[in-house]
Amino acid sequence: MSASRGTIEAALRARRDSGGKCLVPYITGGFEGYLDAISAAADAGADAIEVGIPFSDPVMDGPVIQEANEIVLRNGVTPASIIDEVATLDVDVPMAVMTYYNIAFRFGLDRFAQSLHAAGISGAILPDMPLVEAGPWVEAADNGGVETVLLAAPTTTDAHLPAICDRSRGFVYAVGLLGVTGVRDELADSAKVIAARCKAVTDTPVLVGVGVGTPAQAAEVSTVADGCVVGTAIVRKLIDGGGPEAVGQLVGEIRTALDAG
Repeated sequence: MSASRGTIEAALRARRDSGGKCLVPYITGGFEGYLDAISAAADAGADAIEVGIPFSDPVMDGPVIQEANEIVLRNGVTPASIIDEVATLDVDVPMAVMTYYNIAFRFGLDRFAQSLHAAGISGAILPDMPLVEAGPWVEAADNGGVETVLLAAPTTTDAHLPAICDRSRGFVYAVGLLGVTGVRDELADSAKVIAARCKAVTDTPVLVGVGVGTPAQAAEVSTVADGCVVGTAIVRKLIDGGGPEAVGQLVGEIRTALDAG
């Protein structure tokens, strides 16, 4: 398959083109109840869903997602088992995995892409893979029919930003602030700045993640961006024992805030 636009981008463009804002929740794969949480998030209004594949050195993830990763890894969950379990889901929204390059590399890039596609997983986010080193993976992903979502950080230069946005598939992941994922009291000014910079150079949907944890913050950043990624606040619901019901409730509250914006 070619690097044509796939199901994630189609879903996000459909939401945007109808005047709406996009919502992509993140859920840690392998955590107790995660499959039901994915279904609950889809039913509550998610446009696509990120499924985290835990890694022992998750450089982008803050304490909450690290804690969830450690719980899953202690239980012996593997990347292959998560992919196999996700393949059993029947949800109406596209999914992407979010993990780190070493997972894909150890899997074998072609095999990883083919396994995702066979499981009905549309995209992959590898945040520690810079564009200049992404060639082998994006070739495998393109051939396997997988959308490669690339990240644009506040420190990305004006010279490099257009190339990142041009090569990203699904959406452009605009990193809202310098630092790891986590809920903050206020939305960082840098979140709207990086969203505006990306929007100026691409028509691909631009979603802000990192530092977006409440319905109000989601609505605020989406006044500039096409939508947002919310992870830590959702994973906290799972860690605290709220289960899929709590995940669905939070996703629904964010959806309502976005629709009211």
